[in-house]
Amino acid sequence: MPDSPYRHLSHAYGRNHFTLDRPFQAILRSHLGTVPDLARLGEFAGKDLYEVADYVDKFGHPEHIMWSVDGERVDRAWMAPSEMRALEWLLKEGGVNRGPYRRGDWFEHFASLYLIADPGIGCILTVTNQTAYAIHKYGDASAQELLPSLIGEEDPIRYGATWFTEIQGGSDLGANRVHADLREGRWTIDGDTKYFASNAGLAHLALVTARVGPDGRGAKGLGLFLVPEHDREGRRNFLVRRLKKKSGTVGVPTGEVEFHGAHALLLGDVEQGIYYTLENLMVSRLANSMAALGIARKAYLEAYYYTQTRTAFGRRLIEHPLVRRDLLDLEIAIEGALALAFLAVEGFQKSWRETPPYGPGYHYARLLTHITKNVTADMSAYVTKTAMELHGGLGFLREFPIERWHREALITPIWEGPSNIQALDLLEVIAKKRADRVLLEEIERIGAGIRTGPATFALARARIEGALNTLASYSEGEAQFFGKDVLNDLGHAIAVVALLRASNSLPSPRLGRVATLYARKYLEGTRYDLPTTEEIDEVIGIDRAPAVDPVA
Repeated sequence: MPDSPYRHLSHAYGRNHFTLDRPFQAILRSHLGTVPDLARLGEFAGKDLYEVADYVDKFGHPEHIMWSVDGERVDRAWMAPSEMRALEWLLKEGGVNRGPYRRGDWFEHFASLYLIADPGIGCILTVTNQTAYAIHKYGDASAQELLPSLIGEEDPIRYGATWFTEIQGGSDLGANRVHADLREGRWTIDGDTKYFASNAGLAHLALVTARVGPDGRGAKGLGLFLVPEHDREGRRNFLVRRLKKKSGTVGVPTGEVEFHGAHALLLGDVEQGIYYTLENLMVSRLANSMAALGIARKAYLEAYYYTQTRTAFGRRLIEHPLVRRDLLDLEIAIEGALALAFLAVEGFQKSWRETPPYGPGYHYARLLTHITKNVTADMSAYVTKTAMELHGGLGFLREFPIERWHREALITPIWEGPSNIQALDLLEVIAKKRADRVLLEEIERIGAGIRTGPATFALARARIEGALNTLASYSEGEAQFFGKDVLNDLGHAIAVVALLRASNSLPSPRLGRVATLYARKYLEGTRYDLPTTEEIDEVIGIDRAPAVDPVA
């Protein structure tokens, strides 16, 4: 891409968003023992993709093409050509969706989503990956043939979708009314409407939850089906009613979809459909966490570099103590949530091949995922709001990207189940699956390897144990009333543990210092001891933090 005027609108544009983010590299190394080479993706994310995503938000909204020039119902989404080229690069050259199925590696996949950050483009990739995931684990031989085209190995590329939500139920999947029947040996789906259908008009294949049989009730009456865009005779298999207008996530076409005798492939056991669906949602909740983190990082980069150039009251903004305090708070929030998120990814990495009935490791991964989804979403809204404020009035103008990052952050608490749903699911996985026992065992195991920061670790462990003991004393109604408090208390304490664990596996003590600051703010609720100038510079200057070893 030639030199662009966009560089005059953004301070984060044109930089390699992987190589400058040394805390991100350090956390990856603490889990993997090495750093995956994501420099090429970091360059693409910081330049080409950064500009394309902003252009789509301002000028390239998807449009619903209902009829062809020949009078055929086509229901396709017109997408900006630059966005389609970027998606093709990410799937084929970037290999964003390939690692889990060819190398069994979820770390690089989720790290890639963090670098991409844009939730519209990230959503297209995520629901396509969710489709690949369900096919890989539960599809028959004919479905398996579709996998290479979903992960960028085979032309033409196919895009997937996950259509679970209906207007009358929202997050209550048990209220679904779309129905599946077995007719003459073929599954057929009827009903309207899947109300928040991402990739509507773009998807070639969709995962669809449908009620099975005349007596099917509640969530356990749902099967999970793969619905192709066209049936065997080449006819349209589902209709797109309309595309929705949204305040953000413009890059992904979101619509309403209805089925009239759609032909479908059953995935796995029809009676296990709700479990497959919830498993699939764990993938998207981790992806949502990475989007929230990536959005926050982009906003931080905009604010960090802007404060180095803007002058007020005779000094650069970054030389003012209040601004340095803001940047310190933002960076601590990002790194704590990032360490927490990759601890959840580790839990998923270890358990993702499990199938129903799942073992303790899977339920522990679920527990961490509910917590992570909530903490990262709240963090992203806070970071992007403060980053806008650091820009002053410029932060509220549509022409500069910092305004968009705040709009984009606001979807992350809603997507894949809002905080109330995460709290209820947390209570369920503790009460019914006793995932808290595995959590406590993991905390003890991590504690055995803590050499630096033992007092901070002890504080975090006490908060985790205290939150679980308090939860155990509640009635069911009390547990639900205070569920989000438990969710947040556990989240912040586990984030401190994750930071300390990462720090103790690395030569630099920097993440340990971040853990101490995070604990002071989120566990003790007290003021920091005033850090030295060098200590503040070490934390807020993510491009000047201690370098990890050369990228492996």
